Amino acid sequence: MTSNTSNHDPTLRVEEQQRPQEEPTASYTGENHQITDRKSGRNLRDSIDREEKGVVVGNDSAESGSVSEKRTGFVKSFYRRYKYLFHLFIWLFFTGWFVAGVVLHRKDLGWLIPFLLYLCITIRLLTFYVPITVVTKPMHFVWDNTGVRFANLIPERLRIWCGAALTIAVIIIGSFASPESEGNTRANRAISLFGLVVLIVVLWATSANRKAIQWHTVIVGMLIQFLVALFVLRTKAGYDIFDFVSYLARSLLHFAAAGVEFLTTTEISQYQFFFFSVLPAIVFFISLTSLLFYCGALQWFIGKFAVFFFWSMRVSGAEAVVASASPFIGQGESVMLIKPFVPHLTQAEIHQVMASGFATIAGSVLVAYISMGVNAQALISSCVMSIPASLATSKLRFPETEESLTRGRVVIPDDEEDKPKNALQAFAEGAWLGLKIAGMIMATLLCIIAFLALCNGLLGWWGRYLNIPNLTIEQIVGYICYPIAFLLGVPRGPDLYKVAKLIGTKLIANEFVAFKMLTQENEYKQMESRSKLIATFALCSFANVGSLGTQIGVLSQIAPSRGGDVAKLAVSALITGALSTFSSAGIAGMIITDEANYINAPA
Repeated sequence: MTSNTSNHDPTLRVEEQQRPQEEPTASYTGENHQITDRKSGRNLRDSIDREEKGVVVGNDSAESGSVSEKRTGFVKSFYRRYKYLFHLFIWLFFTGWFVAGVVLHRKDLGWLIPFLLYLCITIRLLTFYVPITVVTKPMHFVWDNTGVRFANLIPERLRIWCGAALTIAVIIIGSFASPESEGNTRANRAISLFGLVVLIVVLWATSANRKAIQWHTVIVGMLIQFLVALFVLRTKAGYDIFDFVSYLARSLLHFAAAGVEFLTTTEISQYQFFFFSVLPAIVFFISLTSLLFYCGALQWFIGKFAVFFFWSMRVSGAEAVVASASPFIGQGESVMLIKPFVPHLTQAEIHQVMASGFATIAGSVLVAYISMGVNAQALISSCVMSIPASLATSKLRFPETEESLTRGRVVIPDDEEDKPKNALQAFAEGAWLGLKIAGMIMATLLCIIAFLALCNGLLGWWGRYLNIPNLTIEQIVGYICYPIAFLLGVPRGPDLYKVAKLIGTKLIANEFVAFKMLTQENEYKQMESRSKLIATFALCSFANVGSLGTQIGVLSQIAPSRGGDVAKLAVSALITGALSTFSSAGIAGMIITDEANYINAPA
């Protein structure tokens, strides 16, 4: 793949990646593969290329030729003509900033984060002029002469078993090698590990086609999920990186508070009420996301994530893009990134797309949960872990049995039809979209909480005649979800039932209600650190009954012809997404020894 974009439209985001040559699918690139519609007989590959509005996945000359034909505005034309000077100015500016930081903070580590930012900017500017193949070709050469040769020494029929054995060994050693802590004993870790095994067995037993399961995707997904958790939750470097990311997320709350202060008063902006602290942060974050999306930064970042999972887990390009985008922009918006492909997704891809949305939360509500007192590092860790977890669990529950249009490529088409004319319009449209989403969240929470109160009132009236005082929905779902809490590794005792109630409330209502209970009700403030940690990870997803309507509505609106498939697969995807989140909670329970650092939200 080449990333030389010096002749490209900056808004064009196309990422391609070839599969490893040693695998059976190595020769498939998707470039010339012809796929025909069973009913109409037309070539769907050509149809998709036309729907991409000139975005052609191929060599650079073809892409630049299609882009050059587009009419551009004055600002964009001016930028293209003098982009070399723009890039040089940006690099010199940040170089001076970084050098000054090193001089002023040479005796401490105050220069470390600026260096990482400076390094990212430098690498990004270089990729405009230097093909990425300068790096990838040596990497492929080393891999082909090390990993591939070693794998070829293993008989093909034993490779999956060896991969499974390696993954099991890594999980066991990573879980039990560290010393015990007061709340995280090896006995508790063993229960979490047993729960992970039960989860895999349940998904396998209920699989739509056990013979078609691609165990490579499942094994690699579980391994990546565990390694990500190990790096983030056990190493100092991982902790510091995610602590910095969580600091940036928390900073958004203060920036949004400045807007609230202007609209109201300084005193009101300090209130921790949902209306004054959570909703403004959601509006501001969505507006900022819209601006980043217009600039192309968000697509570029998501594309890099997608290429990694596409290459390592052998999933289709569409699945990789949606799974990588869901933790950042949400379950509905992530599907829009592959809008031209949605009508032609296979059933397994539809299941995967929905499961990825159910398995995580969006960045917009992430800042909302942080403002409610949930630890940002735990939330961000869970979101990143959900990417490989959702891919692995979905392919175990509903394996691929058809041919995918994006099997050999990762594409994020550029939607010129609805694209804002400039950055100001993008920011304004994002603010309006954020206002609508915030209003929807407020109205949904009002109705759900009121409906739960109504149901609890009816159950209380009904229970009095059976001598069951204070019967509530939370009590009922708590007992139903009791085995789930136990298998996640929650310490035996009163915390088991409390965590089970939180999980049940989250499944039938939503995660907002559950997180509010966890952070604000006295009953849950007395729980052990380990119990709070597992509960935080287990609640971090959109897997609830209410989200079914969102997923079905978005996909059915984009592709009305696939409405039947979407409705048929929605419940299965919901359960798969929930189990994916539970697997992250179980893994967190296996490896974290300093739970207290992940349950208290810094100011």
